[in-house]
Amino acid sequence: MADTDYDIIIAGAGLAGATFALAAAQGGLKPVLVDPQPFDAQLAPTFDGRSTAIAYSTFRMLDALGLGESLRPHACRMDRILVTDGKRPGAASRPPSPAYIRFDADEIGDRNGGEPLGYMLENRRIRTALAEAVTAAGIEVRAPASVDGVEVGPGLATVTLKDGATISAPLVVGAEGRGSTVRRAAGIDTFGWGYGQSGVVATVRLGRDHGNVAHEYFLPDGPFAILPLTEQRASLVWTESTRRAEALKAASDEAFHAHLMRRFGEFLDGVEVVGPRFVYPLSLQLAEKLTAPRIAILGDAAHGVHPVAGQGLNMGLKDAAALAEVLTDAVRIGEDIGSELVLERYARWRRFDNAALAAGFDGFVRLFSNDLAPVRLARDLGMAAVNRIAPLRRAFMHEAGGATGDLPRLLRGESL
Repeated sequence: MADTDYDIIIAGAGLAGATFALAAAQGGLKPVLVDPQPFDAQLAPTFDGRSTAIAYSTFRMLDALGLGESLRPHACRMDRILVTDGKRPGAASRPPSPAYIRFDADEIGDRNGGEPLGYMLENRRIRTALAEAVTAAGIEVRAPASVDGVEVGPGLATVTLKDGATISAPLVVGAEGRGSTVRRAAGIDTFGWGYGQSGVVATVRLGRDHGNVAHEYFLPDGPFAILPLTEQRASLVWTESTRRAEALKAASDEAFHAHLMRRFGEFLDGVEVVGPRFVYPLSLQLAEKLTAPRIAILGDAAHGVHPVAGQGLNMGLKDAAALAEVLTDAVRIGEDIGSELVLERYARWRRFDNAALAAGFDGFVRLFSNDLAPVRLARDLGMAAVNRIAPLRRAFMHEAGGATGDLPRLLRGESL
């Protein structure tokens, strides 16, 4: 017999799923998390080596959920971001393009309360804070456990786990990533394409102070980012062909360091690679819809995007904030949280934003990975124009900070 003592079954206890569970619980709902990986496994140093740029509005959400105190000591402010086209910091470099954009938090300080453009946080730190908060909130986590199937009936959806156990609730949320079992069970199709590239990620200790400045260089092979972390460290993220990226992952520490120096030269003079390196394939994947009867999806289950703008997790947490608000408001007036009427409010809120951002990032990648002279000239002129038009520059900063449009209450720093 199915366990029915829940309001929401959440498949996936990762960054988006666990955050949504906290938001739903704050709104008075009772969620249960299901994940193949217990929190202990997610916190291992080799599980997730990425660092994430958290938009200032997203950090407000984490604060409102009680995570700010745990995260703030590990969060590095990004006070400035310098974007340059075509500069390859290395011996084989041609002269840099004069086109660049400088984003400075001081320019929008009057509207964002003195917050930075964003914060850089290691994913392992976010996972630790989430695990502690979920435990403190008394949210049940079934792990290791995997969803095998979902059946929808009158008033309830029933999830069958791979061990044969069943759980029922008015709503099932798929937050288990690009290969979402819940999405497939709901019959929601996806479309997208691969870029034939992989992202290489490594954490380094710098030979000089980074000054809370993030650098992004758009090279013909793809973007290269130097993202500031605490303790005079930085996260390096760049793209390589998939074959070369896998070779770098398997290379010795000496060979990997030599490649860094050959590729990026004196800009990284004095760096020391600390910790393991990671390789992630790059692709675009969008779900055709966000809901089905008694099912909703969010995060990477709904949209997997290129990391060029560092917005993937921010998009997922905005999904979580919107869905939690819709469900909280619905239950307070006695509505069925799994009804199509309620779920359509969530879909309507997030559908356009997700599609527009994904298309924008894809276009950005294609524009800046093209080294044809006419294209290069056009984008350099565009960058120069943005850099000289202060209102346009400030608009970009507010958009990247997630502070535009119809914001959920959590992203305004308000509790549910």
